[in-house]
Amino acid sequence: MAEPLLLCQDVGVRFGGLQALSGVEFKAAPGEITAIIGPNGAGKTTLLNAISGMVQAQRGTFRLGADDITRAQAHERSRLGLVRTFQNLEIFSNMTVLENVMTGCHSRFRVPAWSSLLRTRHSRAQEKAILNAALEVLDFVGLFELAKYRASDLPFGKQRLLELARALASGPRLLLLDEPAAGLNMSETQVLADLILRVREHFRLGIVLVEHDMDLVMRISDQVMVLCFGQVISCGTPAQVQRDPHVISAYLGDDED
Repeated sequence: MAEPLLLCQDVGVRFGGLQALSGVEFKAAPGEITAIIGPNGAGKTTLLNAISGMVQAQRGTFRLGADDITRAQAHERSRLGLVRTFQNLEIFSNMTVLENVMTGCHSRFRVPAWSSLLRTRHSRAQEKAILNAALEVLDFVGLFELAKYRASDLPFGKQRLLELARALASGPRLLLLDEPAAGLNMSETQVLADLILRVREHFRLGIVLVEHDMDLVMRISDQVMVLCFGQVISCGTPAQVQRDPHVISAYLGDDED
């Protein structure tokens, strides 16, 4: 069995008197889509934040492949290939679609400031590489023809695709998607589901998905982990999880979900 791409052990997160996560064990395999689901307030986004380094876990360890990232800052985890998107869109609305994606490329193409200022041959070559990489990703997600548009002028569904394109441009090993279907209609969600599957196959990366749309989750996920009140109550294939009485009880007993 292959080593997990992501391994989280005994993760605990507390906000004041609230225990948001308690003893969470979680892993994601390379080349697989692993979903995190659960009722409202279960701790799904908190776990994603702890994995990405945006929230400090008071307990537990995190590994990305062979790297121990437990004490790594968010930007350090990103450099190692752990990249995420957000439930609330985080795009540069006053920049063009192409410029947005080019910002994602900069983590892969590093040019010293003096080289850029002097417009050396190396810096010009890097700029061309960044441009080509950004255009290639835009073509992959279906936004190539909109490259010169201002990001704020795109419809919401296209903005979702733009955020995903920018994340892919950074060359991730593991992609964390926080409710990527939020705000999308049925047709847009279908397009997104197909795209996530193509991303997994084309880029050969691991994907961790937090999502409320159960049809989407059960269609594209290889593994599903269920959180309830900050604890893992089930883990397995979509079919196994759907039949688990603990999962059925957690959802039926949640008035807000």
